[in-house]
Amino acid sequence: MDQLNNTYSVLLKENEELKIQLEEANDTIDAIRTGQVDALIVNDGDGHQLYTLKTADQTYRVFIEKMNEGAVTINRQGLILYSNSRFASMVGMPLERTIGLLFETFIADQSRDAFEDVIANAWEEDCKEELLLKNTEGHYVPCLLSCNTLELDEGVALSLILTDLSILKEAENQLKIKNLQLAAARLATEKLNNELEDTVKERTNELFLSREHFKYLANNIPQMTWTNLPDGEVDYYNQQWYDYTGLDQQDTKKWGWRKVLHPDDLQATMDRFAESLKTGEIFEIENRYKRGYDGAYRWHLNRAIPLRDEKNEIVFWVGTATDIEDQKKEMERKDEFIGIASHELKTPLTSLKGYLQLIASYKRDELPSVVKQYIEKANTSLNKLQRLINDLLDVSKIQAGKLEYAFTKFNITDLIKTCIENAEHIHPDNNFIIRDGKDYTVNGNPERLEQVVMNLINNAVKYSPQNKDVIIHITDHADCVRVSVTDFGIGLSAEQQERIFERFYRVEDKKYTTSGLGMGLYISAEIISYHNGSIGVESEVGKGSTFYFGLPLIRDYRLETRD
Repeated sequence: MDQLNNTYSVLLKENEELKIQLEEANDTIDAIRTGQVDALIVNDGDGHQLYTLKTADQTYRVFIEKMNEGAVTINRQGLILYSNSRFASMVGMPLERTIGLLFETFIADQSRDAFEDVIANAWEEDCKEELLLKNTEGHYVPCLLSCNTLELDEGVALSLILTDLSILKEAENQLKIKNLQLAAARLATEKLNNELEDTVKERTNELFLSREHFKYLANNIPQMTWTNLPDGEVDYYNQQWYDYTGLDQQDTKKWGWRKVLHPDDLQATMDRFAESLKTGEIFEIENRYKRGYDGAYRWHLNRAIPLRDEKNEIVFWVGTATDIEDQKKEMERKDEFIGIASHELKTPLTSLKGYLQLIASYKRDELPSVVKQYIEKANTSLNKLQRLINDLLDVSKIQAGKLEYAFTKFNITDLIKTCIENAEHIHPDNNFIIRDGKDYTVNGNPERLEQVVMNLINNAVKYSPQNKDVIIHITDHADCVRVSVTDFGIGLSAEQQERIFERFYRVEDKKYTTSGLGMGLYISAEIISYHNGSIGVESEVGKGSTFYFGLPLIRDYRLETRD
């Protein structure tokens, strides 16, 4: 028991001595680090050795302690004689524990050969080397090791300065990555550029072939053809244009085409052309161009359509001018024939109608019922023939500019109601419906406007063999009275709607045939135009049509006439 107590006492005493020694060692290291002492003693195995710095002073040691690089002093055996705080931080170890350790302890395995080479040379000359430090957590710190000899009282030591390259290496790594990405992007760009060049070459070739194809087609059609830019400037004519006008490319470039246009047609053509350029609607007009070799003006039908890109913006226009001089002359001869024939037919027709009336009123003998029936059918046919002749005469007057008649103010609603009463007698199987029916006053010719209304009603009945409803709508529309006639018959296609008011045009339907010369709507359109009104149609195939016309509305009712 006494022996145990003695042993415990000895251990306590040794422990106290060790604490004192540790405190002294820490104080010594701190004194050296802060420049309070100029020497240090290290046990190198052969006994304690004293090391002093010949040129070191307190300011120098403070500078070393505060620098951002790690600073270490080692002897020839590689023992650390001095270390600053930055080095201790780099290796992840308390400062006081680094003193007296072998420096190579902190060298990574992959850098050990390089370290041994640089240390061997460092005793002879200053040198540098990049290597990896390994900290206590097993992480690697890339450093630049700079070696310089340092003379102490006890001999030469080696001063090591370690610059942390972590940020630099990370930057280099990022730079390598960026360079690789840049190289990949450059390759992708080169590939894309090559593909783009191939595409451009292909598109250029296609465009060239397309343009040559267009020129080939344009130069081998009978019409004069041109293309113009969105601002109206013409940039191409086909060969027929130069052959007809006798002009060259210099004469007709840009807006030079105006010099071959008939002076009377110039303003109307320019106005229509400007409107099409503004709205993008199809350009169409009839005008006269002067022929180069004899100076004769010939009528042409001009038509141009816009070509648009994927953004629906107009790229350019393609136009044609078709010579219609011969058709015009044929139409004039037809109109002349129609006028003569109508007048010639009117006289015998009147006589025939008179004879039928005499036969019907014969009193000496009772006419057989079958004869009366024949007379009635003959009168019906004569009335149809009379209407056709009247239409032909109207067309002749329109073409001659002689379709004139007196105007007066009247209630058009009453006129519509009268037309509906007549239609109910003529077409008893149909159902005529009038809507609105308010009183509206217009200035015009009641007989001619009745002709228009009856023509629209008769067409509605004619082209609606199944559905017998016909709706007549009278409305006040933008300072105009608008009269519309709606049926639920065969309807019209878009192409038919564009041509329905042309002279002699008739709607052709394989499932449905009608009689007539195709002049009724043409005459109606001319009558409405003479009244300073408008006429149009809205239709859908298989669902019916709505024909309408509008006339200027008179708000105050004061009777006037116009001859």
